Amino acid sequence: MSRNQLDAIAKVETFIIDIPRAVPYLGPLREGEFINEKGYLVRKGNRSIYPSSDLTVLVKITGESGMVGWGETYGIAAPEAVKAIIDNLLAPVMLGRDPSDAAVIHEDLYDLMRVRGFFGGYYVDALAGVDIACWDLFGRLANLSVAQLLGGRRHETLPAYVSGLPKATLAERCQLAVEWVGKGFRAIKFAAAVSDDGIVREMEALREAVGPNIDLMVDLHWKFEASEAIRLIRRLEPFNLYFAEAPCQPEDLEGQARVARGIGVPLALGEEWRTTYEYRPRFEARAMGIIQPEIGHTGITEFSRIGVMAHAFHVNVIPHASISIGIFTAASLQATAALQRVPYHEYQHSIFDRNLAFTDGDMACGAGHYTIPTGPGLGVVPNEAVFEHIRKGTA
Repeated sequence: MSRNQLDAIAKVETFIIDIPRAVPYLGPLREGEFINEKGYLVRKGNRSIYPSSDLTVLVKITGESGMVGWGETYGIAAPEAVKAIIDNLLAPVMLGRDPSDAAVIHEDLYDLMRVRGFFGGYYVDALAGVDIACWDLFGRLANLSVAQLLGGRRHETLPAYVSGLPKATLAERCQLAVEWVGKGFRAIKFAAAVSDDGIVREMEALREAVGPNIDLMVDLHWKFEASEAIRLIRRLEPFNLYFAEAPCQPEDLEGQARVARGIGVPLALGEEWRTTYEYRPRFEARAMGIIQPEIGHTGITEFSRIGVMAHAFHVNVIPHASISIGIFTAASLQATAALQRVPYHEYQHSIFDRNLAFTDGDMACGAGHYTIPTGPGLGVVPNEAVFEHIRKGTA
């Protein structure tokens, strides 16, 4: 039980949020792509499934005092699975716990399924959501930001790189890149999965469009065998590539290390990994120069431990940013603000800008930088627009 019963966790609730999109994630449908009866599509460029709307899972933890902490977790595919894990397994054993024990609670919840070999996937995604909510409640009760709880805020703002150019043609994508540069952004990443004219051609055209002083990155979407990836990335290097992301399949540790050794730019990995246990062997193998932890997978506790481990291996942290309503984006900014080696944070403009309307707080992204929210906990809360979506979902 809690040391202070007024602060004890009294209730844990989950909500699936479904926000329609006019254009699917990564841009318009390509030939042969279609939205199925469940609302999902498979991108032929990387053989990955995506929702046609923005799906996410919101977590609400209420303390005995009535104070509320908010969390959010990765809910892009089958969010019902994450919701069921929290509702049926995690919530009942969290009741009565002290939210100031956020890291201990996370460890205890992780241990619950060790014997079943869970290691990752939906179970750890569920842990991420409740972990973020615990830290938020802890911060609100202590009247401190999450960054302060983690040791202190090193950054008031964070450089943001523009992620994705969701237009149908290469010419349109180049024009969009130029527009972002005009808004003050100094870094842009393009997606190989929709580089219809070829990845090298896309890189060449973008470099010509934005000039020599903009950092350009490429997301290779796990498409290549290691030798293929090395050959491709070497062809991109003359255009001053800033980093190459996810060239090989996530489980190919040896291939990742081969690519890292065989190219002259940093290799960026990690959006799909959830724990220090997945990161540690890659650090030891020197498989990357940049890590991209996704707080919707890791939660705050693991995110922070991964960041500290990266510092020990002299690896930079450029956090991933996925589909959300802004709650775990705020968590990512708070946790990142406490780290040292952070050249950029991903900016999913097609998600962040619109979905910012679903949160109250001073979180923002403009002129090439994120503004880290102020105030206790995460510094943001969901607003009435979110609750309207919740009501629609339960009607």
